[in-house]
Amino acid sequence: MIPEDWGIARIDEHASIKTGSRNAQDRLEDGAYPFFVRSQKVEHINSYSYDGEAVLTAGDGVGTGKIFHYVNGKFDVHQRVYRISGFSTQLDGRYFFSQFSTRFYDRIMAMTAKSSVDSVRMEMIAGMQIALPPIQEQRAIATALSDVDALQEELDRLIAKKRDIKKATMQQLLTGQTRIPGFEGEWETKRIGELLTICHGRNQHEVEVNDGQFPILATSGIIGTSKHALYNRPSVLIGRKGTINKPRYMDTPFWSVDTLFYSVIEEDNDAKYLYYQFLMIDWLQYNEASGVPSLSARTIENIEITCPQPLEQRAISSVLSDLDAEIKSIEQRRAKTAAIKQAMMQELLTGRTRLVNSGV
Repeated sequence: MIPEDWGIARIDEHASIKTGSRNAQDRLEDGAYPFFVRSQKVEHINSYSYDGEAVLTAGDGVGTGKIFHYVNGKFDVHQRVYRISGFSTQLDGRYFFSQFSTRFYDRIMAMTAKSSVDSVRMEMIAGMQIALPPIQEQRAIATALSDVDALQEELDRLIAKKRDIKKATMQQLLTGQTRIPGFEGEWETKRIGELLTICHGRNQHEVEVNDGQFPILATSGIIGTSKHALYNRPSVLIGRKGTINKPRYMDTPFWSVDTLFYSVIEEDNDAKYLYYQFLMIDWLQYNEASGVPSLSARTIENIEITCPQPLEQRAISSVLSDLDAEIKSIEQRRAKTAAIKQAMMQELLTGRTRLVNSGV
């Protein structure tokens, strides 16, 4: 269902469809021009075969039907990447990018009997029909969506910047290179076992329910809910088997499975501070297995770290927690912006909401 004054056309009626000629080995880390391969990541190269506006999609590979790029300038293309360009005067390239990237995967899935797509045939692109509003409306739609994209990119840059700041702050505060005003005195080197006790998780099958009050945690994250909590105080968790290099902090009651250690904090030490210290440790160097990575409680407890008194621990964890909260807030804004864009695309690309007076 589209507005009466919109048309419908095949892609090959308004654009040229070709593949590139380059190989993946042609990429250069410091190349001057963007090089589009079968990945969402844009590589670089020191030559260009094309100069202008184009939409690109992978012809095969893991991201088939899910990888799309819009470019306007000098660039080069891998031999198994489709280049859609040479748009007619009736088709705006940026508008086409939004239509194509939103609907192409569903089209190719409908054209195969398998649960995945190995490769894209030229006809899958050429014969695809797209809604064609008047060119002025296409441009208005493209501009509106581009404005949201620009906001998303700005938020992405801000998140990356804040993460870099947090990383540098952790390095400074958790090593004592920078001290929070009001604190002085030497830090002590202690075994982790003097600060906390590593405890084994337990099998969850007897306590697991669909609508439990407490999360069941594994190394991959929350895997279910429980009617009972295994532990109900702030704790640092670390994988015993499998994913051993992603510590987790919990300050609400939880159940942990037998592949995930939890910890009981000793005396007045700060759990959140110890969590940040765990993030600084290269856990894979302590792997005790030749197959699936594994850690033992004894190994963890014997690792030495240098740390301050509990009062300074809490001051440090407070600073880092504030940075985490700031990053989370920006990430939530980013997620909300993405949801807004999705809703806008549903409205604008179907004509349910019009940006230009149709006169109909």
